[in-house]
Amino acid sequence: MKPRDTLSALVAALALGLAFIGIKIGVREAPPLLLTALRFTFAAVPAIFFVAAPPAPVRLVALYGLLIGVGQFGLLFFAIGRGMPVGLAALVVQLQAFVTIALAWVLLGERPSGVQIAAASLALAGILVIGSARLGGASLWPFLLVIAAAICWGCGNIVGKLAGRVDMFAFTIWSSLAAPLPLLALSISLDGTRTFEALSHPSWTLALCVAGLAYGGTILGFGLWSRLLAHYPAAEVAPFALLIPVVGMTCGWLIFAEPLRPIEFAGALLVIAGLSFNVFGKRLLAYRFRLIG
Repeated sequence: MKPRDTLSALVAALALGLAFIGIKIGVREAPPLLLTALRFTFAAVPAIFFVAAPPAPVRLVALYGLLIGVGQFGLLFFAIGRGMPVGLAALVVQLQAFVTIALAWVLLGERPSGVQIAAASLALAGILVIGSARLGGASLWPFLLVIAAAICWGCGNIVGKLAGRVDMFAFTIWSSLAAPLPLLALSISLDGTRTFEALSHPSWTLALCVAGLAYGGTILGFGLWSRLLAHYPAAEVAPFALLIPVVGMTCGWLIFAEPLRPIEFAGALLVIAGLSFNVFGKRLLAYRFRLIG
């Protein structure tokens, strides 16, 4: 990877990790589903006036927008609004990688390797450890919502693969149009009074959070990420995704003083180990066999 593109990958991972700060602050200023609707509204507008529509079926563009906008981010924002620590949320949602592998195997016939199965098992063990620490409290539901968000993200990845070789930056921009109206309707039905108050009297804090999430998280983060995936093999870009939960957990600890209990920390280490083995496992095994040979 060229030095310029390496820097782009670092910036993308940092932008996506820092977006969790905007989520945490934003859900204090507005209902989480309204915040999600505003994010995708401003991610799409005015960008759609400058970016040509991708040559993909409208149904796939819309389905991707619903899965990512309403499913992934709607559930993620809702979980954080209900008390899920942003650090753990940033980590648990990375299960999307293994959801994608499983769905690609079942639906597209892309059989996972032994390394990927071992890595998925290790990461799943970590999630179960974290879940066991939350079974006795109300925070279990936000935890389960983040897992559901990861499943929606994985489904969205499959829809993106079905779209074929298209400009994924344009695909992301135009698919954002599918999310705002369903999210706004859900926000009104679940928290109508607060939704109307936030829309009629938006604070500067809310405006800054929306701007950061729409332009920093979506346009910059996903834009750079999509461009890199279009020019380099996924295995070369994927390791940088491991920085996202690291940034999210660090921000949760430093900015919001979110503690990690020892059992949750142990579970987090297992998830990170699984993610790392998924990316680097083949290389490490190949290197070991070369040394033995």
